Amino acid sequence: MKFSDSVVYLDNHLLVVNKPPLLATQSSPAHSMSLEVLARAWIKTQFAKSGEVFLHPIHRLDRVASGLVCFARTSKALSRLQEQMRKARIDKWYVAQVEGKTALRGLYVDSLEKREYKAAIVKRGKRAELRFRLLRYQQGMSAVLIQLRTGRYHQIRAQFSHRNHPIIGDRKYGASTPFKGIALHHWKMRLVHPTKKTRHTFKAPLKEVGYAWM
Repeated sequence: MKFSDSVVYLDNHLLVVNKPPLLATQSSPAHSMSLEVLARAWIKTQFAKSGEVFLHPIHRLDRVASGLVCFARTSKALSRLQEQMRKARIDKWYVAQVEGKTALRGLYVDSLEKREYKAAIVKRGKRAELRFRLLRYQQGMSAVLIQLRTGRYHQIRAQFSHRNHPIIGDRKYGASTPFKGIALHHWKMRLVHPTKKTRHTFKAPLKEVGYAWM
């Protein structure tokens, strides 16, 4: 698939991309190739830029997950979007497929602590809150729509696993059903444009990552 096919939105200040599973948001010693590397190369070619390309993600998405990642293309956009993130003014919705049957809807509030490469639910940690709604239950699996209220490390993965509903494919958190990556997709995001001051809503299609039930 061409990189341009994954672009959801582009203007002088923003680039929003639908990340495939098993691709890191940013490079690391373990994963040199990343969405950021591909995005920089694409912008450099697309706009025939001779110098360095300014591009920074305002949030990260787990390598094994898929869906929306928003990049700032200017320093002004970066600082204003980071402020929205700090003040929890960017709304995020995820779709996940988990093991077992969940409640029809629910609110999960926990305290999370990052430990090595996992998140653990503890008595005293950082507050983690999400709401969810059951979309469909079939063959021992639940499809859920999740609204993330806080953005903690591995939050969705840890909170559902803690209630015996690990995300499909997420062996790190106890799942037994295989999947390409994990069945967690950042489906929708709503934010205020950093320069236009208008509210924008972005959606990432699900069909390319195996979510036939949406």
